Amino acid sequence: MATKTKTAKRLYLVDGSGYLFRAYFAMARSRQGLTRKSDGLPVGAVLGFSNMLNKLLTDMQDEHDPTHLAVIFDHSGKTFRNDIYEDYKGNRPDAPEDLIPQFPLVRDATRAFNVPCIETPGFEADDIIATYARTAEANGDEVVIISSDKDLMQLVSDKISMFDPMKNKKIGREEVIEKFGLPPENVTDIQALAGDSSDNVPGVPGIGIKTAAQLIEEYGDLETLLDRASEIKQNKRRENLIEFAEQARISKKLVELCIDVPLEDDVDSLAIRSIDLDLLMPFLEEMEFNQLIERIKRDFGDDRSVVAEGSTMTGGAETPEYETIFEEAALQTWIDAAYERGVIAVDTETDSLNAMRANLVGVSMSVAPGRGCYLPLQHGGDGLALDDEEASKQIPIARALELLKPMLEDPAVLKVGQNMKYDALVLSRYDVNIGPFDDTMLISYSLDCGRGGHGMDELAKRHLDYDTIKFSDIAGTGKKAKTFDQIQIKEAAKYAAEDADITLRLYQALKPRLAAEGKTTVYETLERPLAAIIVAMEREGVKVDKSVLAELSADFTQRMAASEAEAYQLAGEEFKLGSPKQISEILFEKLGLLGGRKTAKGAWSTNADVLEELAAAGHDLPRVILDWRSLSKLKSTYTDALPEDIHPETGRIHTSYSLASTTTGRLSSNDPNLQNIPIRTEDGRKIRTAFVHEKGNVLVAADYSQIELRLLAHIADLKSMKQAFSDGVDIHAMTASEMFGEPVEGMDPMVRRRAKAINFGIIYGISAFGLANQLGISRSEAKDYIDAYFKKFPGIRHYMDETIAFAKDHGYVETIFGRRTYVGGINEKNPAMRGYSERQAINAPIQGAAADVIRRAMIRMPQALLDAGLSAKMLLQVHDELIFECPKNEAEKVCDVVSKIMIGAPQPAITLSVPLVVDARPGSNWGEAH
Repeated sequence: MATKTKTAKRLYLVDGSGYLFRAYFAMARSRQGLTRKSDGLPVGAVLGFSNMLNKLLTDMQDEHDPTHLAVIFDHSGKTFRNDIYEDYKGNRPDAPEDLIPQFPLVRDATRAFNVPCIETPGFEADDIIATYARTAEANGDEVVIISSDKDLMQLVSDKISMFDPMKNKKIGREEVIEKFGLPPENVTDIQALAGDSSDNVPGVPGIGIKTAAQLIEEYGDLETLLDRASEIKQNKRRENLIEFAEQARISKKLVELCIDVPLEDDVDSLAIRSIDLDLLMPFLEEMEFNQLIERIKRDFGDDRSVVAEGSTMTGGAETPEYETIFEEAALQTWIDAAYERGVIAVDTETDSLNAMRANLVGVSMSVAPGRGCYLPLQHGGDGLALDDEEASKQIPIARALELLKPMLEDPAVLKVGQNMKYDALVLSRYDVNIGPFDDTMLISYSLDCGRGGHGMDELAKRHLDYDTIKFSDIAGTGKKAKTFDQIQIKEAAKYAAEDADITLRLYQALKPRLAAEGKTTVYETLERPLAAIIVAMEREGVKVDKSVLAELSADFTQRMAASEAEAYQLAGEEFKLGSPKQISEILFEKLGLLGGRKTAKGAWSTNADVLEELAAAGHDLPRVILDWRSLSKLKSTYTDALPEDIHPETGRIHTSYSLASTTTGRLSSNDPNLQNIPIRTEDGRKIRTAFVHEKGNVLVAADYSQIELRLLAHIADLKSMKQAFSDGVDIHAMTASEMFGEPVEGMDPMVRRRAKAINFGIIYGISAFGLANQLGISRSEAKDYIDAYFKKFPGIRHYMDETIAFAKDHGYVETIFGRRTYVGGINEKNPAMRGYSERQAINAPIQGAAADVIRRAMIRMPQALLDAGLSAKMLLQVHDELIFECPKNEAEKVCDVVSKIMIGAPQPAITLSVPLVVDARPGSNWGEAH
């Protein structure tokens, strides 16, 4: 009888997904449904959800005595029910466009109210609720499910009840009988027969809830009814029960809730937490929920709880407290603190900058400013002897990750990091899928693009006036530099714990600015969601055929040798074609070629522009040198180097994408850079043929056609260009016809080429000098072309002048999606610097908008492919192009889905006045698909 002496729990389980949709549609019926923040982000459903959650918490305090509480959400993607019945929920319409960006925000709202926020991949919220409810019931605890969902009524028992907060109505056994005609234990049988059109549960045709209840009451249960269906007197009903018996059994599997979901958090971990205004107010302020803020201040006062007990730092002025963790109990204390706070800064320490090859050496964490810890895991590895007795005290990495994994993956705890893409990729290789997370680097990029770098050291100095410990301070430099696992733990701990501490303080300084400066939408729709997409792409990588590269390398070597022989003959002597000094001596001193120019140091320049000018003047040797250089670069940069980048375990190349390194929002590819493979030369295109697929698959390349020109036409409101794009006219031929008066039919290709060079050059602020070089014409002729262009298309000149004027007044320009780029030198007195800044100001809104469009497409793509039942994987992004790998039999459908997503990417934020066009094709290699 001793077990009865324990204190029973009262567990409240909130159906968060149901709450959200009820909030959305309730708000939609009022003007509040249109609520948007000052930056345009829709937040009506978040406001409704927050109001409902606040009311629930207040009512529970006043009228109930809950001891434990959690909000449960559906996880995006398919569940185990789709394996049972492929069309489960197949007829449900897509979520409203303005609701989609609010999904992550309601999770943030839940955490801000200091309530556990739980979801599990592969299961619906109802299954998680069922598992918790039955587990608590078995322990003798009381459960209240906050929902009116009929699917949850099967759980009602003496210990489990439901509560509809909208109607303020309790749902117990009698209410279930009133709804279904029978008690809760019969609900699944009734639903299996009646089906459910909203979830596309088929049921048995012709049988509704009332008839199903009568049949189950008469025969006892579904199986007995199906076994004895031949006894039914009504002909049609009997025939349907016999014909659709298996469909009824499948339907029961669909409606029956799973009660053994693998739960990361047990019931004990859901203990009620008091509202923490330091946690809640920043979120409500960011969402601009002013009335709710005032209500909560009245209810709770504004005495905000202490950030963390024991901290001696307030803003960075005093000595921080950093701890090194060697005991499991100490690690658990930090994990518990993360759950208590709902937010934790996390950083990984590794032995390599290459996330796909890095070994995890340690993890640092911070839950409050001035407090941090370092968990060393693999210092002194690979047989290296460290003069550090603490090295042997490290918690084994497998055990440490076993303890950390639930917290790092738990949606109830927001993880904060600096360049979290790297940490997420490293941890994913240890089977830890970290999330959800905020990224201080991306927050900074959303706020201050063009104002400087976004690395942690620079941000700490800029925003906190704090000088961080530099990696070189503890690791050294040059050939003697140590990897992190070779650094003494005491030194490593200071550096690592500071990283987490500073990251948390940067988060607290920067995150509120998103709302204040109207950049929440940019961050939430263009930056934060993309990081997880890039992690998946980088981990997937792309297969490269070494034999193709070897053949190309041999071909380039032979042709380089031929170019060398020709160059020696033209020069009359042998020299190094890779030596600028020797080239200049041959060209300008021995041969005396005219048209050269000297560098600032007085040496003859041999850069590509000079050699192109000399070659255009009719000199053969500069052309041969240029050909040799082109082959040499392709060979050294790609055909010889790429095999070294193939991962020894995966057999694929895994490029790394920088998300915050450009001023326009474009991604950049590194280690290796796959975005700079030349596409305009035949030899450059050959390199793409080495990028191949696994057996049975194909590659699909999808490319936007002239997206920047289309965006220019929209932004500058160029009526003739917009009409041409709408009519599907060749835009370059149209431009040539407008400028030079030549008919489109039978146009000289050289005339079209000139128009194309001007069309694309204008976007980048091309000069007469640059256009002259590109087309091989005189500068005066190039200037005439540009003048004629602006005369024919005055809207472009107007756009350029207006954009420059705006940048001079405000110091920045913006894309149509709200991405801001600061242009520092726009008011410089130096003409060269000012001219560069003006070209940047002209280009950024166009190229930035193109980057925003493809980012939006990438963010939607994985779910769209999954929803279409496709197994395609997105591998690469190269400027305006996306590359996928898929089974050969999926290729056609993949092309269709990918094109649809890419074309529709601007909406609903922007409706373009010109159509976007996407060319998507499959191929046996990248070159063939492009």
